[in-house]
Amino acid sequence: MALRFLADHCVPNSTVQSLREANHEVLRLKDVLPVESSDTVVITKAQEIDAILLSLNGDFSHIINYPPKNYKGIVALQMHNHAEILPKLIARLTAYLKENTTMDHYRGKLLVVEVDRIRIRE
Repeated sequence: MALRFLADHCVPNSTVQSLREANHEVLRLKDVLPVESSDTVVITKAQEIDAILLSLNGDFSHIINYPPKNYKGIVALQMHNHAEILPKLIARLTAYLKENTTMDHYRGKLLVVEVDRIRIRE
């Protein structure tokens, strides 16, 4: 089953393409909102279109500001300004997505994707 994502403006085209090649639906922020939209507007839009928010923006991994239980899913890729690790993050994420294929699995969760693990906050 394909998952639906809203890719924040900071998510590279290569990441969007990798997820699409894995048969997931990925909408780009620039296709549904102005790129300069606030984080609140972005995450609200993800909820409106029933999508998991995918971002490199560390703000979305702050559970006090964005409690996972309030959202349909947040995936935060932790690149820490090291673009060379992005392929490893995507490989880890796509492997996880293959094992967890329903939108319900992601509701109320924040997935923090790191090179060596995925941390899940609820």
